[in-house]
Amino acid sequence: MKPYYEPLVYHVSPEEEGIFLKTILQSRMGLSRKLLSRLKLTEQGITVNGERKYISVRVQAGDVVEVRMEQEQSDDILPQDLPLTILYEDDHLLVLNKPAGMIVHPTHGHYVNTLANAVVYYWQQQGWNYRFRPIHRLDQETSGTLAVAKNPFIHQQVSEQMQAHEVKKEYLALVHGAVASDEGTVNEPIDRDPEQPHLRIVTESGYSAVTHYRVERRFREATLVRLWLETGRTHQIRVHMKHLGHPLLGDKLYKLEAGGLGRSMESPSDDDQACSGNKAPDGELGTAAQEDAFGLERHALHACSLGFVHPATKQWIEFQAPLPEDLEQCIRLLHDLG
Repeated sequence: MKPYYEPLVYHVSPEEEGIFLKTILQSRMGLSRKLLSRLKLTEQGITVNGERKYISVRVQAGDVVEVRMEQEQSDDILPQDLPLTILYEDDHLLVLNKPAGMIVHPTHGHYVNTLANAVVYYWQQQGWNYRFRPIHRLDQETSGTLAVAKNPFIHQQVSEQMQAHEVKKEYLALVHGAVASDEGTVNEPIDRDPEQPHLRIVTESGYSAVTHYRVERRFREATLVRLWLETGRTHQIRVHMKHLGHPLLGDKLYKLEAGGLGRSMESPSDDDQACSGNKAPDGELGTAAQEDAFGLERHALHACSLGFVHPATKQWIEFQAPLPEDLEQCIRLLHDLG
């Protein structure tokens, strides 16, 4: 028998007597069409009372429906012994506090020293077989909470919650200057820069992007803001905050140039982009603040909170990642400056 993960189990109620097994699988258990098609080809993928069944059969009250997914592993990812900070783990999920500077998944030119390399090594050391499936991504320089699904069903379920805006994702960011409003919303579309397609800009012809923010703390040279997203465009927070005239501290590309906003001429990394040419208000940001990252070697963005309904338990779960030391040190410096 092929190795399977622990089955998903569903008990048919008296009210469900006589309905199709397909309805149980899709409407009650929440399986996607793609996953259902895959399970139909798996020897023990779909069973009723321990027997393999076609999804066209009708179920009876008291039937036990079980779904089994074959174990997988990421054979294309090199296991690598790197530090991991685990916030939560069970048979279905792994939630991590990603450090700044680490890429999530191997890409062209970055085959090692990624979060995926570290996770695959950790799982192998435990004797577990899982494929690395991050439910969402964080930029290389962004630190904080990141969830990894251990099977395709969990990945599908949380991804659907994200698409329905039911996942809570909060960020903390240090931005240049004094944000005028204590709270607000940036509703500005984002798309690729036609002159530099790997970069992002605010443009009327772009895709919908909505960022909410609230001021947490004010300093003379900067503002600490809490942000949460309705959409998940690439580098959305960085682009929107620059659009407001308050780019993130330490951001090498999404920043104010002398005389206003302008494209950086630096060569971007795999995870860095630049944004639009909108002018900042006169006096919005002094030259010293533009040039000074206040001791930071990366942009000041941290995914501080992540919450969603656990697909297996149906219970709300939420995780917090404390500010890393470099951002805490930056806050202390800003406090000392007044």
